Parts: sequence; structure tokens; C-alpha cells
Amino acid sequence: MAQIDVLVGDIAGNSLKVIAHALDARDRLRADLVVFPELTLTGYPPEDLLLRPAMAAQIEAALAAIKAGVSGISVVLGYPHYDADDCYNAAAVIRDGEIQHRYFKQALPNHSVFDEKRYFRAGPAAATVVVINGVRIALSICEDIWRSRALDGAKSAGAQLVINLNASPFHLGKQQAREAVLAQRVAESGLPVIYLNLVGGQDELIFDGGSFVINAKGEVTQRLPMLAEALMVAEFEIDESGSLLPQPAWITPLPADEVMVYSAIVLAVRDYIQKNGFNSVVVGLSGGIDSALTLAIAVDAIGAANVEAVTMPSRYTAAMSIEDAFAECKALGVKCHQVEIEPMYRSFLSALQADFLGDQVDATEENIQARCRGIILMALSNKGRKIVLTTGNKSEMSVGYATLYGDMAGGFAPLKDVPKLLVYRLARYRNTVSMVIPQRVIERPPSAELAPDQKDEDSLPPYEILDPVLEMYVEQDMSPAAIIKAGYDREMVQQVVAMVKRNEYKRRQAPPGVKLTARAFGRDRRYPITSGFHEA
Repeated sequence: MAQIDVLVGDIAGNSLKVIAHALDARDRLRADLVVFPELTLTGYPPEDLLLRPAMAAQIEAALAAIKAGVSGISVVLGYPHYDADDCYNAAAVIRDGEIQHRYFKQALPNHSVFDEKRYFRAGPAAATVVVINGVRIALSICEDIWRSRALDGAKSAGAQLVINLNASPFHLGKQQAREAVLAQRVAESGLPVIYLNLVGGQDELIFDGGSFVINAKGEVTQRLPMLAEALMVAEFEIDESGSLLPQPAWITPLPADEVMVYSAIVLAVRDYIQKNGFNSVVVGLSGGIDSALTLAIAVDAIGAANVEAVTMPSRYTAAMSIEDAFAECKALGVKCHQVEIEPMYRSFLSALQADFLGDQVDATEENIQARCRGIILMALSNKGRKIVLTTGNKSEMSVGYATLYGDMAGGFAPLKDVPKLLVYRLARYRNTVSMVIPQRVIERPPSAELAPDQKDEDSLPPYEILDPVLEMYVEQDMSPAAIIKAGYDREMVQQVVAMVKRNEYKRRQAPPGVKLTARAFGRDRRYPITSGFHEA
């Protein structure tokens, strides 16, 4: 079971990785067969790269390299198969220089983050059973196995084992859902299954691995690590009736939610930075919990030596905010320096004095401060060739409590899909590993510190109320009426819903961030900016 992290579009590099793992499986692990994830050669999702004229030729060259470079072991490999004007999401069985069998994915997902019907033609509705070392194995790919009675054809064709190749993205609770669905398929068919998943970050998606073997009783007998590459042997014995019995092996425990989410963000940040050719990052530290957590994630992802922090106080910044920012940097071993925004803020106010004459101070002046900070961060990014990590969370992004070209300016948003209450949970978890976020940061009321004595709750409902309402409206698609019926104040719900709708244009301009919940903004939740839709 080759649970690997590949780079989308790097066909040649991915094929070299396949060859290296196949030879390692053959020579070190003495395996008969090595299985790779869905669309290994292109990475997932390749999106419109599949439409490039050069893609088919590169795939053929990669397959030729694998056929020439691997012998003495069977390889099951995911790749896009081009046939005349059609393209299929395919699995190939390669042995001793030949593609002996092909399977084409039948169930093409076209929901949530998936757009497979844009690129692929569905394969014929028939089981593909191949014989490897005398064992009859049915092939399937990802969504194929989520359909009820999906393995009936495999059972009828005499399969003893099912191999399912996956590029299944993470969200909280996804692994439990996968294993529950596979238990249902096993109950229907009586066939053991190898579920092989991709691992690694790709733009907004994180693939969490967790590949597993499930026996004919629906019991998980082996589970590979979550959020890490792994090459491990799954062993089977054949009983007198010809049934395959997975042998008990190491079952990696499922981490607690906070551990899983934090580790997923760290992997996503590391892969995004490294796969896009950056070596270091810069983070603006406010002294608040969001930026503190973002800094800790950055250090855990790429190391303190590759992280720069800058604190940018204004006339409204509390002394404790500066103290706490430097305290965290010291705890993490991060270089930190300070740039005052007051001089440039005054310059903007002076330049705009004639236009603002007679107008009362409002959010305009607050946003100017945030944009001063955005300019500083992007200047440091340009000069040092460092990517800026933004620090906003999902609660703020939902209701637009963020400044375009200010705190939203940057290259990647680690907390984009993390609700505020989960931010607190993740901060407390990180402090159990080592104390890096000052307790005062966790305990003090959150504030943007852009106006005198400002608190988030001056503009928003308390997060203990806001987050559940946002979860119901954004992730569960509940109507305002249903949320009100669940016990929430009518005026507050209507206000929150209006803010979510009004700020779609902001979210469309936000940097990408990793998907962690069942419904993330971006490629997962796609709403028009211009819309006259209303609902009660």
C-alpha cells in the first residue's frame, strides 16, 4: 500500500516516485503487488491540465518509464487514460513491462469539490476482475464504492478481494465516514477491501491518507498513518474455501479532532509553501489569538528559521498585545521586529483630509490602518521572497469582518475554514505540546484594535452564538426560518445571513485556504456575487 504525496502536473516526477516505491515494495517488503492512489501520475485534482494537448503524451511517456523501470512486482496505478476524444479516470495493472488490464471509473462525482464530469467519461458498468498470483481481484476507484450494492458485480464475477484507489479529501469526521461506508459495502458483498488513499496538500484540499484494510466481517484490520506518507505491507491468507483473510497488522489510532485538524493545517501549509517554490513565510502578529495560532502553525510546518514575524502597532494597540506577540516569538524561536503604522496612517489621513472633511470617523479609518499593515507585509514578502500567511478565520470570513487589501492580503490562509471557537480549541491543544501561545492571548476578549476600546462583540454576536448559526446556514444549508425555529433570535439571524450574503465579493478575493469542514468557502461552496435570491 503506497500512500504517497505527489505534485499535481509533475508527470515525470510522479512517475519516478512510483518507480522508487514499487522497487522498494518489491525488494525491501517482498510484496507481490503495490497499489497507488487515484490519478497518481497527474496528482488530484489536475483540473484543466487534463485539457492541455501535451498531457496525453506526457502520460504515455510516464507509463513507458514505469513499464521499463519496474519488474518482478505487479503495480496498480491511477492515471488519466486518453482514448480518441475521450478521457477516463483509470487504473492500470502493470506487470513486467506490460499493461495487462485497465479499469475505468464508473461513478464520476460532480458535487462539492469534485468536477469529474467536466473531464472524464464514465467507464462501462461492468466489474473488472484481474488475476494476480492466482488471486481474483476486483478494481474500483473512489466514488465507485460509495454506491449501495457497488460490489455486487465483483462478487458475481468471482472476486476474492476488492482494491479501491482514492483521492479522498479531508474534512473533520471524514475517516469515520469512509470506514462506515466500507463496512456497509463489505456487509453487502462479503468481500474484503483494500482502501488506498492519497496524502498531501493541493491548493484548498488536503488528502489525509488513512488507507486501510477491512475484512469480510467489516472489521478494520490495518490502518496506515493519517496525514503522512507510508509504504506498508498488507498480508492475506487464503482459507480452505478460497476466501482471503487479511492478517492483523498495525492499526494507526485516529487522532482527537483538535490533533487531526491542527496536523492537517500544518501539512497543508507545508505543501502549499514548498510545492509553490517558496522557502519562507512572513506573518503579521497582532497579539491576538488568530495570528498567534497562525504563527505556531507556520513554525511547525517549515521551522522557525524560515518564519518571520512582524508586529505593526497603531495608536489603538494595547501594550499587552505587543508584549504577547514578542513573547510568542521568543517561545517559538522566531525572528520578530516591529514597524509602526502611525506615520503612514497620519499621511493617509492628511492626504484625504479634504475628501473626509465634515465626515465622522467610521470603518473607513479602521480599514486604512489594516491596509497600511497589508502594504508592509506585502513589501516584506516581495523583498524577502516570502509568502504572507493571512490570519483570518472562518467566522470572520463568513460575515466579512475583514479588510480587503488589508488583513486579507496574502498568499495562503491557514485558518480560512476554522471557526473562531475551533481556533481557541486548537490554540489550547498546541499549548499542550509546548507552551507557545500566552494564556492571556487565549483569555482576553478578541479585538481588531482599530478603534478605542474596540471588541469583536461590538460588531458581531458572541462567537458562542455566531458559530453555531454560521454552521447551520453555511454548512448545513438551513434556512433562516429553520435556524430561528432552533431557538435563535430572529433579528440576529437575519443580520448574520445578510452579512454572509453581502460579503461574497470579499471571499471571492481572499487567498486560498485549506478545507477542514464539510462545507468550505471557495471551490466547495460556490455562490454568485450578484444575486437577488432571498429566503425566509
